[in-house]
Amino acid sequence: MPDIHVSAAVIVDRAGHALVVRKHGTTRFMQPGGKPEPGETAAQTLIRELDEELALRVDETALQPLGRFISAAANEPDHRVVAEAFALRAESSDVVVQAELAELRWLAPGDMHSVPLAPLSVEHLLPLAWR
Repeated sequence: MPDIHVSAAVIVDRAGHALVVRKHGTTRFMQPGGKPEPGETAAQTLIRELDEELALRVDETALQPLGRFISAAANEPDHRVVAEAFALRAESSDVVVQAELAELRWLAPGDMHSVPLAPLSVEHLLPLAWR
């Protein structure tokens, strides 16, 4: 099964809500982030993606590494996603949907089943947001 490497942000606000996003043409919500460009570190990838997708400017020192996680890919059949994940604090007023994103939601722990979620979010990343 081919791997898709990404960087992902587990963004939580002061109230404990976790940010999930949905890309145009997809149905599942996931953590913001994306694929690296040549020569980028995982943190550099995430900083660029957060700026492109959410107009969120982040300094690398604000990113807290969470580790590497592997799950079935949400949008590419027969692929796995290998994610380098980072924790970050932000508020709803800090983010704006742009680029390939169609929608964002802030989820409370009890909301996990209110929207269709990517396997990586369900299995690994959202539990980290609410630990």
